[in-house]
Amino acid sequence: MHVVVNAAVSADGKLSSRRRDQIAISGDEDFGRVDRLRAESDAIAVGVGTVLADDPRLTVKDEQLRARRRENGRSANPARVVVDSSGRTPADAAVLDDAATTYVCVSENAPVERRADLADGAELITAGEKRVDLLRAVATLRERGIERLMVEGGGELIFSLFEDGLVDELRVFVGPQIIGGRDAPTLADGDGFVAEFPTLELAEIDRLDGGVVLTWRVEDR
Repeated sequence: MHVVVNAAVSADGKLSSRRRDQIAISGDEDFGRVDRLRAESDAIAVGVGTVLADDPRLTVKDEQLRARRRENGRSANPARVVVDSSGRTPADAAVLDDAATTYVCVSENAPVERRADLADGAELITAGEKRVDLLRAVATLRERGIERLMVEGGGELIFSLFEDGLVDELRVFVGPQIIGGRDAPTLADGDGFVAEFPTLELAEIDRLDGGVVLTWRVEDR
């Protein structure tokens, strides 16, 4: 499986403010780029924190891109994946609508009743005892036919994917603003590395929306 992490950060590397509310870091040009990246993917993944904060649908917005997917024998939208160890995804979350198949990855620690509720609107993948075992979850997604996975956040999930050596490519829009705040989420949160840092090879730089898109390949996996 090819895993692409895509994110938009401020010039000081923040995903949003310390309040964790949505901030318009990029503009229409970058929105179009992200939509094309979604259309190229078999599935789009987020952590449950992103679902709770933003309630995204994770669908392709451009009708022409959806039509092209259908012409190629694919569903109009990629599948959606929520990594949710405790089963906190609300039953009415937008990501559980009928626009595409949704997989919710939970741990064995998720309450049985929450798993039952989520199973009404999603296919459950149980992997790991107390938190989702990403290696097992990704292997299961691969068995379901997902070969290209786009990850849109948040920082905890992104760090965990790097920690498990699962990321192949990182694409980051760096916007022209400073957000600041020691408690504001960054691109990769989690526990952080203290040694054996993943290293990246810069493959491409593009200017748009007053910022830049940096495309990195992960060197040591």
